[in-house]
Amino acid sequence: MPDILFSLSDPIAIPVQGQDAVYPVGRIFCVGRNYAAHAAEMGHEVDREAPFYFTKSASNAVLTGATVPYPPGTENFHHEMELAIAIGKPVFQATSAQAWDAVFAYGCALDMTRRDLQIRERNKQRPWDLGKDLEAGAVFAPLTLAADWSPKDGTRIFLTVNGQTRQDATLGELIWKIDEIISHLSRFYHLRPGDLILTGTPAGVGPVQAGDQIYGGIDGLDPVQLTLSDAE
Repeated sequence: MPDILFSLSDPIAIPVQGQDAVYPVGRIFCVGRNYAAHAAEMGHEVDREAPFYFTKSASNAVLTGATVPYPPGTENFHHEMELAIAIGKPVFQATSAQAWDAVFAYGCALDMTRRDLQIRERNKQRPWDLGKDLEAGAVFAPLTLAADWSPKDGTRIFLTVNGQTRQDATLGELIWKIDEIISHLSRFYHLRPGDLILTGTPAGVGPVQAGDQIYGGIDGLDPVQLTLSDAE
């Protein structure tokens, strides 16, 4: 076997409530425009034919409580609060029942976005990677096992910046529900343990600045927190 030129940093692993073992992050899939009010505030109608996705790199994920620098190349850095699904078993072309059975755990997550770059590239019909897949652009709180928590329509999802509420909705506003997302995504990928799916953000996204403290929660799950320091 040939020598390896250099070692890569290991992706993060997320703590799991009540478990000694941690959940290693493999792939990160994100659902776009999955709350109608958020789609409207971004100037779009919801595509109800099927969900659509973008991805984030596992190496760009961090755990809650991190302090990270305001990212380069943007003047309009946005928060997006999301429910994350952690896949626990292999699933492909899943039925609704198989989709639910594949869920290992749930957690709070932040999808941080260089909005100006996302919009610029979208307007040119280019990929969104510069806007979405940035260093420390996915933030994860500890996971809660699916056996101990399940999403309900009335469950609150919210986010504050420096104590001021920015996002406040319920999971009942999700256009594509948990099993629908997993079933649809599994038509295109062999989903496997380590895969995380961010299910979309409600209305109220907006800019954050260096020095801001971001706090997001979903009732019954551990909250997610992020502090922004000055740009490097």
